[in-house]
Amino acid sequence: MEGRIQYATSPDGVSIAFSVMGDGPPLIHATPIGWCSTKLELMPYVIEYMYAALAERYTFIRFDPRGTGLSDRDIPPLTAEVLASDIGVVADRLKLERFDLFAVSSMGPPAIAYAATHPERVSHLVLHCSSAVGRDIQSSSRLAIDSLAKHDWRIYTETYASAAMGWADADDARKLAQIVRDTSSAEQRTAFYEVIRAMDVTDQLPRVKSPALVIHNRGYSLVPASCATRLAAQLPDADMVLFEGNSLFPSRLEVQLVMETIDTFLGGMGGFEAPPPLPGQAASVTGLRTILFTDVEGSTALTQRLGDQRARLILRQHERITRQALADYGGSEVKALGDGFMASFESASKALECAVAMQQSFETFNSLGNEPIRVRIGVNAGEPIAEGADLYGTAVNLAARIAGQAKGAQVLVSDVVRQLVAGKGFLFSDHGDVVVRGFEDPVRLYELRWGGSEQGASAGGPAARPGSLDAWREAYFSED
Repeated sequence: MEGRIQYATSPDGVSIAFSVMGDGPPLIHATPIGWCSTKLELMPYVIEYMYAALAERYTFIRFDPRGTGLSDRDIPPLTAEVLASDIGVVADRLKLERFDLFAVSSMGPPAIAYAATHPERVSHLVLHCSSAVGRDIQSSSRLAIDSLAKHDWRIYTETYASAAMGWADADDARKLAQIVRDTSSAEQRTAFYEVIRAMDVTDQLPRVKSPALVIHNRGYSLVPASCATRLAAQLPDADMVLFEGNSLFPSRLEVQLVMETIDTFLGGMGGFEAPPPLPGQAASVTGLRTILFTDVEGSTALTQRLGDQRARLILRQHERITRQALADYGGSEVKALGDGFMASFESASKALECAVAMQQSFETFNSLGNEPIRVRIGVNAGEPIAEGADLYGTAVNLAARIAGQAKGAQVLVSDVVRQLVAGKGFLFSDHGDVVVRGFEDPVRLYELRWGGSEQGASAGGPAARPGSLDAWREAYFSED
């Protein structure tokens, strides 16, 4: 699927190239690279996957910022104001009254400025590996790389692309370097980034009225994760999700999770297909993993009672609390399931500590007078099969069935999990042999006693951070 190249004309006479793919709610994507004029098959693998997936759900609009790609290259001197206003130029050309806005890295400050000055038009704002302060994005490490541009354009593009891809994926880095060379010049990129470095839209953050999602790769060295936590803390209505990657773009293992996160924030139900394995990449046994499933009890009744929009707001709190606990305890989100999650841990102890943290956070959330969220959690361990970013096999199936046996605020585990954490301070009560669908023999289950008010027992594992959004924002911000 490729979008037809079209043009919008700005008030100062600059032609802005854009393309439109798919059908659905409009989503404008702002990046500092000329993605609009690049065919999907020429893009890095993860970008190709992301764009194709978004075009399945949304009217996905890409544009080349002025001075790049197929937009006018010979332009008046760049300013922060025109970079922001060009977003509206594209929206006006398409006669969009309201739209979602998804900005990456250096286009974050212009997108924030546009959302702040046009709150009536931006429905949702997604900011990926970005900041309100241009100097954060143009860090000293980035400046060192950018200094190569005026000396050797090819070495610069290869170095920048390798850093953006996390220094690991040589094939995708080569594709990105070629795109940079094809869509800009050293002079144009230098002028663009000088404008970005001078931008500071911190004072405009309180004027952003749309819900915002701040996502960041924790290990990406060119833009520190502290920038994302500060940004999320200063926006009036923001969720933040940290992923474990070390690149600007999602890793192949996490790209599906990033897509699920963005889609559910925008009001979708997730459920994207996992990226297909690369040529020659076969399914493999992962070794011992602990699999954790969450499931919101009564989610269907909740939707019927509150309506789609209000129910989604409640389910987003489940997503926020779950993802924060996974980040705190080293869990890997395998997939979002609409009203639940599947996650993987290398340590059974960490999986149970995470389960305790989740339930304590949900209890804290409920005690504040919010619409209560009651979550069932099931945990099993085994050797699942990995295909792309997904996990399959008996260990996974049983973990899902165990979650289905639990009640709200319960954590049920298999006997193998109980044995793996023996002597590590966790308390269990015997739940007995249970017949579960798809398994011939009954399965022995145990309830993890985590100390909730509905259990009346002492907790297993360490105390969890309170689950309110303000609390974890403050915790991250104070660590900076």
